[in-house]
Amino acid sequence: MLFFQALTLAAALVEGRRIIISGGNYTLDNTISEEIARKGSSIMRIAVTYENGQIFQHFGRTEQFKLYDVADGKIINEQVVGTMGAGHGALAGFLKNAQADVLICGGIGGGAQMAMQEAGITLYGGNSGSADEAVKAFLAHTLVQNDNPTCDHHHEHGIGHICASHSCGDH
Repeated sequence: MLFFQALTLAAALVEGRRIIISGGNYTLDNTISEEIARKGSSIMRIAVTYENGQIFQHFGRTEQFKLYDVADGKIINEQVVGTMGAGHGALAGFLKNAQADVLICGGIGGGAQMAMQEAGITLYGGNSGSADEAVKAFLAHTLVQNDNPTCDHHHEHGIGHICASHSCGDH
């Protein structure tokens, strides 16, 4: 029984579910935040890693996504949502629960790339610049799908660090 509970908790963490523990019991919350609007079946949702209008460059440390709902090739709704502290592996579950169909981001590791694939989310990694302009390029079919958007070395993205100043998966 304890082994099953540990597996369930581990799966919840990987899938980005909220864990509620009370009185020795726990509950897995598989719903998206109330701030994220549900989308209809004919709507495409594009998620972009987001910081101050720009594509955030380190997927695993994304604190916000800008979500764009698209119908008939036009943006019909936009909203910026927080990740509620989810990081790295849990972000794939967060995006799946947010009903994202496409992810546009900067650098993204191999494990997160596989998690996006498993979640059925189409990945456009290795991008930089304006989030709005990247979505416009995607809708115009001119956004390039980078084959290797990973950051293949480990470093801290501290204050003053600019990913574009070195070869970091061309993001």
